[in-house]
Amino acid sequence: MTQTSYQNIVENLASAIVILDESFKVKFINAAAEVLFDISQRQAELIPFQTILPGEDNLFVSLTKVQQTGQELIKREVKLYIPSTGEITVDCAIKLLEANDQEQSILLEFFQLDNKHRISRDESLHAQQQVVRGLAHEIKNPLGGLRGAAQLLERQLESDELKEYTGIIISEADRLQNLMASMLGPHQQSEKTQVNIHEVLQRVRQLVKVEVDERLVFQADYDPSIPELEVDLDQLVQIFLNLVRNAVQAMNGVGKIILKTRIKRHAKIDNHRYRVAAGIDIIDDGHGIPASLQESMFYPLVTGRPEGTGLGLYICQSLVSRNQGAISCISQPGHTVFSVVFPLERASE
Repeated sequence: MTQTSYQNIVENLASAIVILDESFKVKFINAAAEVLFDISQRQAELIPFQTILPGEDNLFVSLTKVQQTGQELIKREVKLYIPSTGEITVDCAIKLLEANDQEQSILLEFFQLDNKHRISRDESLHAQQQVVRGLAHEIKNPLGGLRGAAQLLERQLESDELKEYTGIIISEADRLQNLMASMLGPHQQSEKTQVNIHEVLQRVRQLVKVEVDERLVFQADYDPSIPELEVDLDQLVQIFLNLVRNAVQAMNGVGKIILKTRIKRHAKIDNHRYRVAAGIDIIDDGHGIPASLQESMFYPLVTGRPEGTGLGLYICQSLVSRNQGAISCISQPGHTVFSVVFPLERASE
């Protein structure tokens, strides 16, 4: 095989590959590494690797050890902080390479564990959604009969005091019907059209701004090169309305919410890889999501707020999936990012 063939193989690996020279400057990164570290090959070559991963002193101690001993090193569940996206968890393999010209290079291969956890979560969530939908159907049908019986009973009653009780039955049946309808999700088929994502975000921003304190600041950070998405407009508005309102509730009336869009390259959505995708981030500096809820926050009826229904993020997940997208979240106090990705082309695998 030619050198070009080997480079093409490395470019298309799912794991992130970084090759450093003896002074830890970047010589090469593949497409997966560009995505993981949110940096281009050209940008990476202009700055020290320490700048890409600030504060990761332990990793650079390991690099020095491999450089001195020549022995491969594998580090498990390493926490890395990426300035633009937050904390990720990876397994990292470090190996010394000897070139023909005797110049030493160091190869790092990163396997992002967050993706494995997300895929497992998505599969579990899909299974639970089917159970929830089945239960909602089973509950919804008797509720209609219960409501009808209460109405008939109310007509036969003369006592206003007793009618008050049948009124409670009817109103509670209506409340449960609405809850079941929310859990079942939209009934209509998605009507996909060409949609400008920035117009959607501006619309959501205008809708939410009238509801919030003036001390809460919205910042737009848009990539104008993103083409129109083939999605359902109403569902897209609902997705980002839910996410932005979620961010508002985490802010206590003060702070900043950033609406950010970027082109994502070599994105993976539901085990399919896309050369290009649209990435939309909703970023807030609120109190964050409790660690105990982060694995289950997209499940139905999971909420961290006493007044919450636990259906907002569940509905977001369902609507994103209907539009062939993926949603994820990283959160810590002072920095929460909900990321939504939609493909801009057919899957390449």
